[in-house]
Formats: sequence, C-alpha cells, structure tokens
Amino acid sequence: MLNYQIHRKIADIKWVNIFSPWSRQRAYLSVLFWFVLIYPLCCVCQIAPLFFFVTGQWIFLSFYAAWYYYDRNTPKRGGYRDNWFRRWRLHKWFADYFPIRLHKTAELDEKQNYLFGYHPHGIIGIGAWSCFGVNGCNVSKIFKGIRFSVCTLPGNFTAMIRREIFLSIGLIESSKESIEYVLNSEEKGRAVVIVIGGAAEALNAHPGMHTLTLANRKGFVREALKTGAHLVPVYAFGENDVYKQIDNPVGSVLRQVQEWGKSKTGISIPLIYGRGYFQMALGLLPINTPVNVVVGKPIALEKVENPEQSLVDEIHQRYMMELQELFEEHKEKYGVAKDVKLIFE
Repeated sequence: MLNYQIHRKIADIKWVNIFSPWSRQRAYLSVLFWFVLIYPLCCVCQIAPLFFFVTGQWIFLSFYAAWYYYDRNTPKRGGYRDNWFRRWRLHKWFADYFPIRLHKTAELDEKQNYLFGYHPHGIIGIGAWSCFGVNGCNVSKIFKGIRFSVCTLPGNFTAMIRREIFLSIGLIESSKESIEYVLNSEEKGRAVVIVIGGAAEALNAHPGMHTLTLANRKGFVREALKTGAHLVPVYAFGENDVYKQIDNPVGSVLRQVQEWGKSKTGISIPLIYGRGYFQMALGLLPINTPVNVVVGKPIALEKVENPEQSLVDEIHQRYMMELQELFEEHKEKYGVAKDVKLIFE
C-alpha cells in the first residue's frame, strides 16, 4: 500500500517538457543562471578574502583591499552603473520565465526626480529587480529619460566582486545619505526605488496574501520631502506568489524564532520552497507565475528641508490612499478576487 502511494505521488508530479520551444528553454536557463550560479557565487565571494589570506595570495588581496578602501563610498554615491550589463538579453529571458511585465498608468517628467515605493516586498522583490534593477522589462523604453537606482541593504556591498556586480547594475545603499545623494544631484530624471516592508514584510509573503508593513514606515516619505522628489506608489501583483512559505502565523513557535532572529540580525529567514528545474513539485527555483508591476501616478511634492512630523504623516496617509486605489483599480485584472482588500500593518 505504501509503495502504491509513493508511486502515485511520483506519477502526479508535473514534469517539465524537455523538448519545449527554445524561447521556453532559454527562460529556464536564465533563471538557473541567476539562482544556481549567482547566489552560490555570492556566498563564495563572502569568504574569498579568508581563502586568499590562508593561501598566501597577499598581492591580490592587498590590491583589492586598496581598491575597496578607495571605492568604499561608491554605494553611497550612486554606484557606477554599466548599461551594457543592464541590457543583457539574459535579463529579458529571465522576465519571460514568469513572465514579469511592467505597466505604467502615468507619464513621468524627465526633468523631475522620483522616489518609487515598491510593494509588496515578497521574498526577494523579484519584480523590482527585473523591472528597475535591470532592463528585463524594457523600463528604458517605457519610462524614457528616467534613470533608476534600486536600494539594497548596505551589507550587500561587503563581499568582494559581488559588490562590484551590484554597483555596475546601479544598486545603491538603502541609507539616507545614499538616497539624498542621488535625489539631490544636479542630474534630473533620477528615480530611487525602495522595496518597502523589508524583513518584517517578508515573513508575510504567502501566496494570495496582500498584507503590507507600511502603517509605521514613514522614512521614505521624509526623504521625498527633503529632496523634493515626487512619490510614486508601485504594486506588484503576483510578487508573493513566486515562492511558497512554510506556515508561520503570528504567535507560532516558528514565527517567534523568526522574529527573534530578525531582532538580533535585522534579517528575517522565511522558510520557502519553489519548484525544481525538471519538475514543478519542489525545489529552490521560483515558481513561474505572472508578476504584473503596476506603476501609479506621481504624488507631487515641494522640497522641505526639515519637514514637520505632521506634514510627513499627512503625505504618508495620502500615499497609502493612492496605493489602495491603485490596488483596487487593477486587482481583478491581475487575478485578485474582488472581495480581497489590501491590509496595512
């Protein structure tokens, strides 16, 4: 009986068609490249200095240390984006895997700077990466004249080689200094993208859930006011569906452990699973489900160098209302039931 059940489960697994068209094969390969090659490479880069130290590669390590010291402030100074890298065809194949699509609801003035709030965070903000981090969704054509910089944790710029990869893409530190440097620059048509919600919201990233950690997140509003950048709400329908997460309701033992770890390190560790390369039942690759990133209309702001808290609260409330309206207007179009509401925590 047990053998019958095991064989039945194996038979029920949906296997990938290895003879599918090249357009589909290249999409699988692009995802495999990023999630199997790049992430292990990042881990290797983290311990590379120790390897060079132990093996006596002093010259190489010394040269890199000198370069790192010289270049240490670049993550706070807008990076050094390499458009050639951002325009790799591989990024378009990656977007086609899900697919990820970018939709605009209003034009942006290239003589104005913007601060994009991206929601939901999901597990890794995959839509933000594909739409704004690289040119996988033709952002350079959809928003002509706008140069995007996606914020990430400062810790992502500590590993050798990995930091250069991130900087060449145009990623910047998610610090006040970094954001203000970009948005206060003389160059116009700049847009900083912040994936709001962070580690706390990642723990709520379950398929079908639309719960945002936003009610008390107001720092991005203050930065928009201080720099005069227009606020742009963005909602990615399907962002929470690309991975499944082990149930961790508030109050459960697992959630308590995750919250404790987050309080100590600032990083949450969702227990996730996706699909495999040859089968769709279980694995670490993301699930190929549509992600539709909808960019709302800008909220025009005047520059206020020292905004009062009452003004920050007012703009924050308006931002949440605009985001709520954006969600309601587009949710049914992108597979969300009519009775589902956006929740702010």
